[in-house]
Amino acid sequence: MGRQVSGEQVYVLPEGAQRVLGRDAMRVNIAIGYAVANIVKTTLGPKGMDKMMVSDLGDIVITNDGATILEEMNVDHPAAKLMVEIAKNQDKVVGDGTTTSVVIAGTLLKKAGDLLDQNVHPTTIIKGYELAAKKAEESLVKCSESVTENDVETLKKIGMVSMGSKGIGTEAEKMKIAEMVVNSVKQVSEKKNGKTTVDLDLIKIEKKAGGEVGDTELINGVLVDKEIVHAGMPKSVKDAKIVLIDAALEIEKTEVDAKIEITSPDQMESFLKQEEKMLKEMVEKIAASGANVVFCQKGIDDLAQHYLAKKGIVGVRRVKKSDMEKLARATGAKVASSLEDLKSTDVGHAGLVEERKIAGEAMVSVEKCKDPKSVTILVRGGTDHVVSEVERAVVDCRGALASALEDGKYVVGGGSVEMHLSKELQQYAVEIGGREQLAIQAFAEALESIPRALAENAGMDAIDAIVALKNKHKKPEGQFNGVDVIAGKIADLKEKGILEPARVKRQAISSATETARLVLRIDDIISSRGKAGGGMPPGGMPPGMGGMGDE
Repeated sequence: MGRQVSGEQVYVLPEGAQRVLGRDAMRVNIAIGYAVANIVKTTLGPKGMDKMMVSDLGDIVITNDGATILEEMNVDHPAAKLMVEIAKNQDKVVGDGTTTSVVIAGTLLKKAGDLLDQNVHPTTIIKGYELAAKKAEESLVKCSESVTENDVETLKKIGMVSMGSKGIGTEAEKMKIAEMVVNSVKQVSEKKNGKTTVDLDLIKIEKKAGGEVGDTELINGVLVDKEIVHAGMPKSVKDAKIVLIDAALEIEKTEVDAKIEITSPDQMESFLKQEEKMLKEMVEKIAASGANVVFCQKGIDDLAQHYLAKKGIVGVRRVKKSDMEKLARATGAKVASSLEDLKSTDVGHAGLVEERKIAGEAMVSVEKCKDPKSVTILVRGGTDHVVSEVERAVVDCRGALASALEDGKYVVGGGSVEMHLSKELQQYAVEIGGREQLAIQAFAEALESIPRALAENAGMDAIDAIVALKNKHKKPEGQFNGVDVIAGKIADLKEKGILEPARVKRQAISSATETARLVLRIDDIISSRGKAGGGMPPGGMPPGMGGMGDE
C-alpha cells in the first residue's frame, strides 16, 4: 500500500492486500450484518421455513435453528463471523432465541446505516443504542411475570413456544416432549441459597433413528450406549445394586519392560493360576460389596467376565467418563478408583437395569431410580435428519425452561413484548432529546423487526400487522397483543399461552447491542492476506454474499 513521503513511495502492506476505509468500511460491515440477519429471518416463528445446508463432503443438515444454520453456513467475511458469534453466545447462555438475537442485531445495524447517511456520528449512535438497551432491560423487568417449578402448566407453555418453530411431529407429540423436558428440568434442578440452578449436562440426550417422534421417552436414570459384556449374564436386573469402577478388571501390564523366565511347564501353570486367582479376587471384592451390576470405565478381562457371570453379576465395560458421572448422580453410587477402596456405602440403587434393543442396537438402561439427579431423554424419529431436528428442539426447550426456572421470570411472546418495549423506548427517546434520541428511536424500530418477521412468515401483510399492533399497544389493556401466527391475526397472546423466558429477550437485546457497537466502531478493514489468500473480494463482500444487503 503506497503513501507519498517527500516524493518517495512507502509500502506498508504486502502486495495484493486490501484496505477499506471510513464510511465505506462501515457500510460493508452493515450490509454483511444485515444480509446474515436476512438469511435466518425467514426461520422465525412456528410458520418459519427451514434451511438446507450441504457441506463440502455432501453431508446434509435441514434445520430451523438459527445457531445451527449460521454454524453450518461456514461464512467467510469477518463481519458475518461476528453475527455467528451472537448466535453461539445466545445458544450457550440461554439455549434458545438465537434467531431473535441475530435479527435484532442485523436490523440495529441497518438502522445505524440510515443514521450514518444522515451524518449522525457513530459515537452518537452507539451512545443512543446503549441508553436504549439499558432502558429496554429495565422495562423488561417491569413487564416480566413470576414462575416457579410448581407452575407446571406455565412451564409447559414456555416449552411449547421454544419448540414452536421446529417442524417436528404433531402438536400432541410436541406437548408430550414439552412435558418430558419440564419433568427432567424439575428433576435435576437444585436450590442453593434460595436460588434455583439447573445443570443442563445432567439431562442426557440420546438419539436413535427408527420409530416415530412420539416414541421419544424420558428415562428416570441413565441410558448407556453399551451392551452387557457376557452372554451368560442376566439381561435384566430388578432392584439393582450398582458399583461404578474407574479401574480395569484385568491384569495390569507392568509400566517398565520386564522379562519372566519360565523353565518348566509347572511354572507356566502356576503363573496362569496366579493370574486366574487375581481376577477371581477382584470379582470376590465386587460380590462382597453386595453389588449385582458393575459399570467399569476401563476393560473387563474375559475370565473376569466369566466369574462375574457365574455370580449373576451384570458387567458393562468401557463406559464414558461423562456417563459414569451421570450414573453416580442418578443412582447415588460413588465412583471407586480401585477395588481396594470399594465399600458397601459406595453402592448405588436403581429399580431396573436392563439391556434393551433400540433400532437394532443394544443399550443398557438404568431406570426407575428413586430420586435421580441425572435423567435421559431418548429422542426418536423416522430418519436421522428428523432425529437431529427433534434433538435441537429438545435442546432449545431444555435451555428455555432452565432459564425460566433459574430467573423465575417469563414474558409474553409472539412479538408482544418487543412491541411493548418499542413503545416505551419511543417515549423515552423524547425525554432524552438531542441527537441520541434518533438512535433510541432507531433501536425502538429495530425491535419491531421481530413481530414484522413473524407476520411476514405467517403470510400476513407485515405493514398492516405492525400498524394494528401499534394501535393496540397504545391502550394499557393491549400490552399483551402480538402476532397470532397460527390464526394469522393480531390477538392477546397471554390468553393464548404464548410465553417465553425473560432471559431469552434480555440476552438477545444485550448481545445484539454489543455486536452493533462493535461493528459501528470499525472504520478501517485491512485484509493483508495477500495474493495467496486472495484478499477480500472487491467491496469487501465475500463470494455469495453480494446483493443480499437489502430485500
